[in-house]
Amino acid sequence: TSYVWSNAATTAAITVNPSTTTTYIVTVTNAQGCTATSSRTVTVNSLPTALISGTNNICNGESTTLTASGGTSYLWSNAATTAAITVSPTTNTNYIVTVTNAQGCTATSNVNVTVKTLPIITSTVPDSRCGTGTLVLQATADAGTLNWYDVASGGTSIGTGTSFTTPSITATTTYYVEALNNGCTSSSNSCSSNHQTYSRK
Repeated sequence: TSYVWSNAATTAAITVNPSTTTTYIVTVTNAQGCTATSSRTVTVNSLPTALISGTNNICNGESTTLTASGGTSYLWSNAATTAAITVSPTTNTNYIVTVTNAQGCTATSNVNVTVKTLPIITSTVPDSRCGTGTLVLQATADAGTLNWYDVASGGTSIGTGTSFTTPSITATTTYYVEALNNGCTSSSNSCSSNHQTYSRK
């Protein structure tokens, strides 16, 4: 018995890897020289296009939502099975998603979420005086620009730099300082004329 395939192969079994849907025909000849034919169509389904959207640069302590698209089911490297995941990594982390379409074909995509370090206020130096007048408050940070405020939360910066000269004050007044570096803001501390320290929320 012999075999002749439409791709010129002459073995009983052939392994094929078509890039498009293809019909394969085999002609079988027996010992008496009689022939018969058969065919089989190999359907090639399209691969999904796996995509990930979302912010991939965050400050330490923040979260980001990553959304995959291109398929009907999703499996993330953190074992999540939803299209969108919200993550809060504390170090740079690579997230991989496997996307499967309706035909069962799969594709993968990945995104690296970069976690930026928060700057830290390393020192504050309050000041005091007797009577009405200005004070010079000082602070240092391990990185970034220092911004000064007259409110504990929100507000507009009223000064920048490692030292800040207050307006003329007539009573104990608290000013707040925070560091901004690479888009990330430190926890903020305060300087006041009575040397007390509070946290800016």
